[in-house]
Amino acid sequence: MSAAIAAMVTAVVGVLGTLFAPLVASWVTKRQRDAEGLVEERRRLLEERRTAYTSMNRATSHFHTLLKDALHRTRDGVLTDEDRDRLEEGRRDYRARYAEAQMIVPEAVLDSSREVNVVLAEVDAALKRVDRGVPRDGETAVRLLLDLKAADPKLTAMHRLMRQDLGVSG
Repeated sequence: MSAAIAAMVTAVVGVLGTLFAPLVASWVTKRQRDAEGLVEERRRLLEERRTAYTSMNRATSHFHTLLKDALHRTRDGVLTDEDRDRLEEGRRDYRARYAEAQMIVPEAVLDSSREVNVVLAEVDAALKRVDRGVPRDGETAVRLLLDLKAADPKLTAMHRLMRQDLGVSG
């Protein structure tokens, strides 16, 4: 190759490098922004689930405790209107958190939360019947306390799934 051709090739490569450098830089920058956007989106979704889990966990535990307290008071014949109001408020809060979580959480957590919901809803409905004096066969506060106990392992399983989804070990 002659010196003239080598100089020509060098000049062409230089010009092409100068012309394409902004395009390559733009392409690299766009890919970096896209990757950062994906990381940010994943972080946002994780934070959204963490918030939903925290709210749902708090509301579920609170409603469970209120049900247990109301059943004890019903058994002892000392359930008051204030207790009923507190229970109803706890139920509404629980239902709201449960409904919010349904739009955000993975199916496995939803399935687990549904199992808990079935127990809590059944015990709540039965407690209301007992409180109104129209229980079904076998419905007593003592029996409902035992039924409510069935929620405990389901709550534990739900908590474990939530923690696993959030990447919390153990």
